[in-house]
Amino acid sequence: MPCELNTVMPCPCTYSCERRGKCCACLAYHTKNGEFPACFFSKAGEKTYDRSFRALAKDRGA
Repeated sequence: MPCELNTVMPCPCTYSCERRGKCCACLAYHTKNGEFPACFFSKAGEKTYDRSFRALAKDRGA
């Protein structure tokens, strides 16, 4: 099944790339690299561009 642009909700990522707005491609890319996509983070956490588990836990207050 092709990965299509998500038109239901806007992509919260502020980084411009070819996967922007394509949730399935973004999730596949980040999980392959041991990361989390922007939509898992708060707005402030997303702007750090650190997609690690440690950054996610810090962003979530854990």
